[in-house]
Amino acid sequence: MKHSKHEASGRHDGISVLLKEGKLYPPSLSFQQGAHVRGLAALKALRARALKNPEKFWAEAARELAWIRPWKKVLEWKPPFVKWFSGGRLNVSANCLDRHLAGPRRNKAAIIWEGEPGEVRTLTYQQLHYEVCRFANALKELGVAPGDRVALYMPMVPEAAVAMLACARIGAPHSVVFGGFSAEALRDRVLDAKAKVVITADGCHRRGAVLRLKDTVDQAVAAAPCVEKVVVLRRLGADLGGAAPLAWVEGRDHWWHELVDRQSADCPPAALGSEHPLFILYTSGSTGKPKGVLHTTGGYLTQTALTTRWIFDLREEDTFWCTADVGWVTGHSYVVYGPLANGATTVMYEGAPLYPKPDRLWSMIERHRVTVFYTAPTAIRTFIRMGDSWPKGRDLSSLRLLGTVGEPINPQAWEWYRKVIGGGRCPVVDTWWQTETGAIMISPLPGATPAKPGSATLPFPGIDADVVDMQGKPVPPGKGGYLVIRRPWPAMLRTIYGDPKRYAEQYFSQIPGGSVYFT
Repeated sequence: MKHSKHEASGRHDGISVLLKEGKLYPPSLSFQQGAHVRGLAALKALRARALKNPEKFWAEAARELAWIRPWKKVLEWKPPFVKWFSGGRLNVSANCLDRHLAGPRRNKAAIIWEGEPGEVRTLTYQQLHYEVCRFANALKELGVAPGDRVALYMPMVPEAAVAMLACARIGAPHSVVFGGFSAEALRDRVLDAKAKVVITADGCHRRGAVLRLKDTVDQAVAAAPCVEKVVVLRRLGADLGGAAPLAWVEGRDHWWHELVDRQSADCPPAALGSEHPLFILYTSGSTGKPKGVLHTTGGYLTQTALTTRWIFDLREEDTFWCTADVGWVTGHSYVVYGPLANGATTVMYEGAPLYPKPDRLWSMIERHRVTVFYTAPTAIRTFIRMGDSWPKGRDLSSLRLLGTVGEPINPQAWEWYRKVIGGGRCPVVDTWWQTETGAIMISPLPGATPAKPGSATLPFPGIDADVVDMQGKPVPPGKGGYLVIRRPWPAMLRTIYGDPKRYAEQYFSQIPGGSVYFT
């Protein structure tokens, strides 16, 4: 990835360059006063401290999590392989659920879900914990053990989050495959991960039509002998559509509801090593073979939880909506794990953003009183083409912060987003990161960083980013170069699943020395 600006540089503080260039929106005084990080001076001091001693900085962040056993060593770095919080034991599911049950959060909404036809479900932390424990026991009944891979091919329904958290609870790495992918794409990912179980649904709603997901799974699994069991959520039932009834393989296929109905809700979380694999997520590779990006437990959750809290300035009363599908890393980090680790209310939506009318998302913000909204520039540009009348016809006054993710946002779209959706009062956090980084790496902090339309501004504290030439030398401000990360960070990928050689070549061979991550 080439970057034409030097704003990401960790070689100098980057702030002086940012302040000299372009139109800036400093944080309002009222927003700054309640923010987690308040003011530019505080941010400068924080970034300097974190870069001087990143291990201490990330250890402080990790202590915000609930550890079953403390770590012995913060960082082990033998380029290009890394371990964070070695010797420590914890459980991601327990950090997202169990630790919130002792106080008033037990009755707080964990997930607010809306289906495309319009039905709404809310799961409190207590209810979500109950469902996760029962499904975790169902997975155990199917023979899933710690280390076994489980593939998910699910619609955007609460059960997708339940399945992810249940896998995390028993130590079975999940591999979520986007529900719009073909049978061939699903088969390739299932085979590469050697998944033992596939979790799916009979179908889902999309743009007013019905998608028959189980049919796709049947095609994929026919050529994937590693799969022993298929779990099917009844999402559509009689509304499934199509002439053919749902195919069923006795002994292999199991209805979700029948499995969980006979399970206990008592399922203690497994005490897992900090480097225990949490998930494999496939991203397209330059060779045509998908890359199974492997993320682990302690470091991933540490950075995901902290970035969610600081970048979105998360507060107890927030209703947080990241519009990403769980099939992408953004859905992992900022729909499920990051918000729930912070005890937040996270919104999930099953369907298409313009269905049945172009104001679907704005009507949801109005009805659910969403306060923090995180979406992609492509969606924003689509909304612009639809015209201002759609958002202006809805009450968006609950919003207090906006975010963008997935690609660069052009300044014109940024300005429209701030003015029309945010009413000119909401900070915009433009975030840069990758499937491989696991969590946000470069972003404004809304109570501290002057926002610049079209720019992700500065690296997050503790991230040592730079813009360099192919010899690894920093380029001067204003010159083009390559974005690199000079030092390891907690949420970074650990390897490409089953292919450590490809991991080293893909990410650490371009810059001399073999220890600099090439984005």
